[in-house]
Formats: sequence, structure tokens, C-alpha cells
Amino acid sequence: MTIEKIKNGTALTVVLQGRLETTTAPELDAVIKSETQGVTDLVFDFTALDYISSAGLRVLLSAQKIMNKQGAMKVVGANEIVREIFDVTGFCDILTVE
Repeated sequence: MTIEKIKNGTALTVVLQGRLETTTAPELDAVIKSETQGVTDLVFDFTALDYISSAGLRVLLSAQKIMNKQGAMKVVGANEIVREIFDVTGFCDILTVE
């Protein structure tokens, strides 16, 4: 998985490519914990994300908890597979998915 960070003032876009799973989730978690200080608008761009596992979902939940205190978070560009995982797990009710 590759992670690209695009910061613009207090907005941060995190572009993910590949698979967000057990082996790659800790890397994203570290990015979120180190990069979200002062961020009020966090966007995850999943256009090139092929798959997300429960480990990836936990990272998103952690990010949502951080952003609930300091701003807003949304997921954009999720493919059908990722959207189905969000639906089945109920994450579509927790996260803003566009």
C-alpha cells in the first residue's frame, strides 16, 4: 500500500493505493497520529484502494474519534468492494462516505 499526504492549511487529504489490511494498517495509523495535529478537515481518498480489512476499519474508527474532537472526516472514491464492507460492518452509519 502507498500513502500520499496532501496538506493544505488545516485540511489533510490522505490518498491510499493498494490494500489496507493487517500488515499495512499500522503504517496508516502512525500517519494519522503524527499528521492530524491542527487538522480540521480530514479526507481519505480511496479511489485507488482495492480492499480494506477489519484492521483498516479500526484505523478509520480511531481517526474518526480524533476528528470528532477537532473537525470533520470523510471518505471519498470508495469502490464497490470497499462500500460493501462499509455497509456490512455498519461503518456507512459511522463515517461520511461520498
